[in-house]
Amino acid sequence: MKQIMLGFHAIQARLRLDPDSLKAVYFDPARRDRRMGDFLKQAESILGDRLHSADSERLHKLAGHDRHQGVVALAEKMTVARTLAELVDGIEGKPLLLVLDGVTDPHNLGACLRVADGAGVHGVVVPKDRSAHINATVSKVSSGASEVMPLITVTNLARSMREMQELGIWLIGTDDQAEKSIYDLDLTGPIALVMGAEGEGMRRLTREHCDQLVRIPMHGVVESLNVSVASGVCLYEALRQRSLK
Repeated sequence: MKQIMLGFHAIQARLRLDPDSLKAVYFDPARRDRRMGDFLKQAESILGDRLHSADSERLHKLAGHDRHQGVVALAEKMTVARTLAELVDGIEGKPLLLVLDGVTDPHNLGACLRVADGAGVHGVVVPKDRSAHINATVSKVSSGASEVMPLITVTNLARSMREMQELGIWLIGTDDQAEKSIYDLDLTGPIALVMGAEGEGMRRLTREHCDQLVRIPMHGVVESLNVSVASGVCLYEALRQRSLK
């Protein structure tokens, strides 16, 4: 199955990781800045005749909008773990997972994948319904993380959370009203951090399946953080603790 990829970060990440999966890359010859020049030097040596110039109208038609930075690619999807069992079986060491409940904005999903990749997360779990899924926007916002981060789509999130618990993974959910803060917990074991969308938060059943609820300390006038920012706070605290072991 082919996918549309947009922007320098996503396409350059694919050039590094799996250049053979890029079937065609189109660029705007009218853009002559240094960033495009550096991109073309890298792409020409790898892609050869799979690199094509295209005017702005063609790029708009391929991307569906003009937010493509002047580069659009047609690519085969990379093969990564697609089931929870497959993901956990392939993890060396203690699992660190991110569970997203109700994150329907592709920009937020892309940002969450980016921060998850940076923090060393092994995989991201989302429900089939009430969730954004990989598309060109997610790929672009994730800056290439969507190409390498396993995104596990599950039909029943509560059942999958029970499966994680049976595998020895501790489920830590975020809740503004929780007694303990994220900084009070030991995050060095096998864990999954469970985040809800801003505004609604986690669904009741998702919250009830968490082993522990924690809050992120807030000292200003806003009540909560964007889900990708909140994910970054929690994941990097886990990374900090793990780096001290």
